[in-house]
Amino acid sequence: MKIYTKSGDKGETSLVYGARVPKYADRVEAYGTCDEANSVIGLALSTLPQDDQWRELRGFFHIVQTKLFHIGAELATPADKKVGWPIQEQDVLDLEAQIDTLDGHLPPLTNFVLPGGHPSAAALHVARTVVRRAERKAVQLSTAEEVNAVVIKYLNRLSDYLFVAARYVNSKTGNVEPNLHE
Repeated sequence: MKIYTKSGDKGETSLVYGARVPKYADRVEAYGTCDEANSVIGLALSTLPQDDQWRELRGFFHIVQTKLFHIGAELATPADKKVGWPIQEQDVLDLEAQIDTLDGHLPPLTNFVLPGGHPSAAALHVARTVVRRAERKAVQLSTAEEVNAVVIKYLNRLSDYLFVAARYVNSKTGNVEPNLHE
């Protein structure tokens, strides 16, 4: 199988089930931004130390990256077609439980946090901002086409998780968390 198909050379791409749309279509922007977020998460994970203390975090991020892939597929599926792996309310609840778990290991916020610290934490902050953009793109798409409301909710909660995960990484690695008042 060749990687290049040449089918997109004229500015169009295929959605799931084969419908052709312009590469700048809202649906393509939404799922493309999820793909971008997934890549930044992969970058963040690649800079984490490889020892066992990170096994649980890596394990949950594997789930998150899989769910982001599913969200991308869901956003790439026309509204009148069936989605293979729809995001469900339980996925949002799982994120909330992980946020609460990580947050329980952190000191309370007293200032606005600036992105930075450990390279993995900084990359998680980048992923957070990309997920926020994906959320905005999904909301924009939902004004014109049907979008699973749980997708938008998941993206919203995922950005919160990425924020807390970045703080957690800084804390566990002994990096000072940059804030506005330093």
